[in-house]
Amino acid sequence: MPHLFEPFPLRSLTFANRVIVSPMCQYSSVDGFANDWHFVHLGSRAVGGAALVFTEATAVSPEGRISPQDLGIWDDGHVAGLAHVVRFIHAQRTLAGIQIAHAGRKGSTARPWDGGRAVAKADGGWEPVGPANVAFSGTYPAPRALSVADIAAIVRQFRDAARRALDAGFDVVEVHGAHGYLIGEFLSPLVNTRTDEYGGSFDHRIRLCLEVVDAVRGVWPDRLPVFVRISTTDWKDGGWDLDQSVELARRLHARGVDLLDCSSGGTVHDAKVTLGPGYQVPFAERIRREAGIPTGAVGLITDAAQADAIIRNGRADCVLIARELLRDPYFPLRAARELGHQVPWPAQYLRSAPQGTPAR
Repeated sequence: MPHLFEPFPLRSLTFANRVIVSPMCQYSSVDGFANDWHFVHLGSRAVGGAALVFTEATAVSPEGRISPQDLGIWDDGHVAGLAHVVRFIHAQRTLAGIQIAHAGRKGSTARPWDGGRAVAKADGGWEPVGPANVAFSGTYPAPRALSVADIAAIVRQFRDAARRALDAGFDVVEVHGAHGYLIGEFLSPLVNTRTDEYGGSFDHRIRLCLEVVDAVRGVWPDRLPVFVRISTTDWKDGGWDLDQSVELARRLHARGVDLLDCSSGGTVHDAKVTLGPGYQVPFAERIRREAGIPTGAVGLITDAAQADAIIRNGRADCVLIARELLRDPYFPLRAARELGHQVPWPAQYLRSAPQGTPAR
C-alpha cells in the first residue's frame, strides 16, 4: 500500500504527497476579494509542504456567502486576487485548489468570533435561500424557498465560478456539498421537504448536486480533477446517511468526479456527533471500498503516524487536515521527518533542514 508521502496521481496531475490543506473559512474578505491575509495564510501552507492547498469555501454569489466577510468568485473582478495567490502556491511546486460553495439557509450570519448570529440587512446581511423556508435554528435568519428557476440560476453560478477558477489558474475545483450548506440541504430529507422534482425521493434530492457537478465538469478541463465534499451522515435518525452517501458517490464517480471528500454533520442544529480522533475516517473507508472512488479523510487527524496509517491501511487516498495546519503550517515537513521520509524543502529554509534535504 502507498504511504503518506507517496505521490498520488489524478488525471494529468501528480500530487507530491497525500497531505491536503482542507478548506478553512477565514472570514477576512471585503466584497469577496482575496487580500493579503489570504495570500499569507494560503501561501504559508504551500511553503509548508502540503501537496494541495485549498481556499476556504468561496461563494458563487453574494447571497451564497456564509458571512459578509467570505471569499467570493461571483465576479470576474475576483480573479486577479486569486490568481496572485495561485501563482505563489505554484512557485512552491504545490497544487492550488478552490472550493466553490453556496451557503444556502446558513447564509447572512456573523463571523464566529462576532457571535455567528443572523446579520440584519441594515448591517450588510441579506435574505438567505434554501430548499424550504425553515431556518437552521432560532438564531439564524429565515430563508426563502427557492423556485425551480432560482435553482437553475444557482447551477449556472457554480458553472461560472468554475470558469473563473480556471482563469485564476487553479488545478483542482471542489464542489461544497457538506456541512448543511445549500447542496447538503437538498440532499437531506430532514431539511428538504419539497414535493417537486428537487425533493422527496433520493433521486430528486440528489438532483441539484448532480446538476452542479455536470455544470462544473462541463467547463473544467478533462485533464484536471473535480472533487466533491459531502457530509456522509447527518448524525440524526431519518436524515442523510452513509448508505445514501455510497450510492451518491457511485453516481458522482460516473459523472467525472475524481475524489469524494468525506466529512459529516452540520445539516441540523441538534445532531449528536460522536467525536474522537479520526472519527470520520470509517466513512471515507467504506465509500472508497464500495463505490470505487478515491476518497479523502478529514476530521481530528492531528499527527504523522495517524495520517500515515490511514493511507497505509487503505482507508483513504489522502488526508485533508485543517486545525493541525493552523497550529503548524509546516506539519507536512515535520511529518516527513518523523516518518523517515526525505522531501524537498524551500531553498530559503534549507539551513534548518535535516542534512541532505533536497531543495524545491
